[in-house]
Amino acid sequence: MLLIADHAGNLVPRSLRQLGLPQSELDRHIGIDIGVLGVCRALSEILRATLIHQRYSRLVIDCNRHPQDDSAFAAVSDQTPVPGNEGLTVTDAARRITEIFMPYHAAINRELDRRASAKRLTALIAMHSFTPHHNVLKAARPWPVAVLFNRDTRIADLLIRGLRDEAGLNVGVNEPYKVDDESDYAVPVHGEQRGVPVVEIEIRQDLIATVEGQKKWAALLAPLLHRSVDEVLGGP
Repeated sequence: MLLIADHAGNLVPRSLRQLGLPQSELDRHIGIDIGVLGVCRALSEILRATLIHQRYSRLVIDCNRHPQDDSAFAAVSDQTPVPGNEGLTVTDAARRITEIFMPYHAAINRELDRRASAKRLTALIAMHSFTPHHNVLKAARPWPVAVLFNRDTRIADLLIRGLRDEAGLNVGVNEPYKVDDESDYAVPVHGEQRGVPVVEIEIRQDLIATVEGQKKWAALLAPLLHRSVDEVLGGP
């Protein structure tokens, strides 16, 4: 398995002066997928899987969006204005694409190319986290975990079954978001366009806000992922 985390960090290049935001905003879900890096590191250790993660905040550039899409440079996120993204020039956007977006995705491409050259079967696991409530819609999100997919449902179908039947969890299916070619990048580009089995996992942030919670969820997911991926790839 290759684990990736597009929103694992909340760094901002010094020249952008925190995008005009206090650190408290960058530490919120608008700046980072809370808890996901800890889960990924624990999963990587259990599964002996390579992890590639983004260190920079999604507010600098969202690395799970096509860079030509306006949502890649959010001027407002969850009702919070982002001054550093207002009136962004083409030159400034291009610099972020060149210095942050492209190196991250190039690293993923290199790893997938290396495995393909070695004829090594690979599954791509995209890790994210989501808030317990949608502040704009004023709606609760009851799922502790969600499994997302676009066209490729191979891993997703098995993983959903395992999470429901074995772990007894209320699993969100393509919740709280849907994956598609227009708004998403990692699943359609690195997974489906290459023919690499791919799935996206979202964990609710209140459950992985602590190290203990991150380790617990990694331990829960690891065997289910291992079995699901083995079945899809025809492993032992």
